[in-house]
Amino acid sequence: MIKSAVIIPTGDEIRSGVVLDTDSPEVMRQLLALEPAMEVSRRTPVRDEEDTIVQAITEAAETAELVILIGGSGGGHRFDPALGRDFTHSALERVLEGAVSRRLFGKNGHLWCRLVCGRLKGALVINLPGPFVEAQAAMAAFCRTAGSGDLEIINQAMAEAVVATYPGGADVT
Repeated sequence: MIKSAVIIPTGDEIRSGVVLDTDSPEVMRQLLALEPAMEVSRRTPVRDEEDTIVQAITEAAETAELVILIGGSGGGHRFDPALGRDFTHSALERVLEGAVSRRLFGKNGHLWCRLVCGRLKGALVINLPGPFVEAQAAMAAFCRTAGSGDLEIINQAMAEAVVATYPGGADVT
C-alpha cells in the first residue's frame, strides 16, 4: 500500500501555462481510486532542465513513497532541433538506483518515448509521457501492477499500455 505520492509535471509549456496540465488531475484520480487514503500532492511544474528535474526528484523522494513525473519523456530536440527539449528520462537515469527503462518508437502519433522506473531513497519513481491518452494508459497500468513492487513488471506493463495508444503500433526496446 502506497501512503504518499508526489506528482511533478515537467515542461516549459506547462510551467508557462501555454499547455493546460490535464494529466495531473487524472493521475491523482487514479491514485486515489487505487488507495483512497493516499496523501497525494502536486508540485509546481518544473522547467525542462536536467539539473532542475534531478533536484525535484531528489526532494520529492525524501518525503514520498511514490514520485511520478509527467512529460519530458520524448526525444524532442535530440531528433529535431525544432522540437522542445526533453530531459525527464535522462534526469531519472542519472539519479535513480536500479532503473529499468524501455524505449518506444511509434509508427504514428508520439514518435519516441522512454519510460523509466526506479528507486531513490526508498521511494518508487516513475515517469509518464505527456500526451493525455498515453499518460492515462501508463498510469492505469502502473496501478494494476504497483502491488508487485517489481520494476520490470511495472515498466513492461506501462510500456505495453502506451504502445496500445499508438494508432500505427510501435517498436519497444
